[in-house]
Amino acid sequence: MAHPTQLGFQDAASPVMEELLHFHDHALMIVFLISTMVLYIIAAMITTKLTNKYILDSQEIEIIWTVLPAIILILIALPSLRILYLMDEINNPHLTIKAVGHQWYWSYEYTDYEDLGFDSYMVPTSDLTPGQFRLLETDLRMVVPVESPIRILTSADDVLHSWAVPSLGIKMDAVPGRLNQTAFITARPGVFYGQCSEICGANHSFMPIVVEAVPLKHFEDWTSLMLDA
Repeated sequence: MAHPTQLGFQDAASPVMEELLHFHDHALMIVFLISTMVLYIIAAMITTKLTNKYILDSQEIEIIWTVLPAIILILIALPSLRILYLMDEINNPHLTIKAVGHQWYWSYEYTDYEDLGFDSYMVPTSDLTPGQFRLLETDLRMVVPVESPIRILTSADDVLHSWAVPSLGIKMDAVPGRLNQTAFITARPGVFYGQCSEICGANHSFMPIVVEAVPLKHFEDWTSLMLDA
């Protein structure tokens, strides 16, 4: 969960988000080195006679500023493509959940169970209990087993929505008439918050997402309770 004055991303709760954080740090270091080099050259040109004909007309310099950007792009592209492949990889999911966006709430269907489905609405500020987060808490959470591959199918009933949970590294558009899919594995138990990341209308900011990762035994107890309700 994000906190005031926080810099950077939320703590990773899935292997994919850990890879994204590593890639962010990798790309940020490249940007920092480029910025440092450019600022140094500018300062040197201002304070010294670096702008002589040997620099402005140097073929070696032209080769360097042509080859170096190509190398930098390769250093950024290779890990990026690797992460894209990991994010698209869906192998033998243990559980499939369909998330359908509505104006303005989410509904969830556990497709591996015959009658397990529910609507998830934001808890009004007046009904919050101590410890709950305003505009982020829902009356029913999407509960999943920890350390299990989960496949999410997203769609929408009316307009474009987007199912996004930052700490899990997930952001998948929910498009009417289309079924998109993504997958994640929660690396630890916890409660992870997200929001619709597509501007879907007047109450766009009032359709939060709450994913609760619990041990398998607790998940089985929860499913039994929901099916008996």
